[in-house]
Amino acid sequence: MERKKSKTREYIESILIAALIALFVRSFFIQAYKIPSGSMEPTLLVGDHLLVNRMSYVVKVPFIDTLLFTTGKPDRGDIIVFRYPEDMTKDYIKRVIAREGETVEIKNKTIFINGKKIKDTWGHFRAESGSSRGFLPFVDKDNIPPVTVPKDCYFVMGDNRDNSLDSRFWGFVHKRHLVGKALIIYFSWDGNSSNLFQHVRWSRIGWLIK
Repeated sequence: MERKKSKTREYIESILIAALIALFVRSFFIQAYKIPSGSMEPTLLVGDHLLVNRMSYVVKVPFIDTLLFTTGKPDRGDIIVFRYPEDMTKDYIKRVIAREGETVEIKNKTIFINGKKIKDTWGHFRAESGSSRGFLPFVDKDNIPPVTVPKDCYFVMGDNRDNSLDSRFWGFVHKRHLVGKALIIYFSWDGNSSNLFQHVRWSRIGWLIK
């Protein structure tokens, strides 16, 4: 006669199965992130919680982050998550501005790709921002001489151009450092709101990121 599983054992097995499924989904398909800084404002706000499609561009071996193969290439304007090249333990989120083989130049805050001015509807600047110097005193963030993006690399920038540590300062993002494409905001929390009932930004929930 088959012995009946105890309730405790069934409960533990259910938790383990659910955890394995969640780990599998997180490793290969969808991962959740929280926006910690204002570098992508006003597109993404501090406290936005979003989902990232890990299959958009690359497939990697879980945990060791080794690239297996590519599934696509980011387009100009895509908002991507990637490993910060100067500290691989950190994930950054920025917008793709230039792709491999393209020459990018910035003159007085205006972006030129292959010598032609692009329609930059994403960039936002503070009206009171008088200095073009950024995080590093020797980098003029508003004027970058022509540079060609290397093979398998991308030039990325934050939408909040006066407050974003991006390719203008540390260079390019290689495809092996890509994590995925930002998809949707599933929750948003305004920690600075004085009204407890206004902490949740209801209007942003379900907003497709673009």
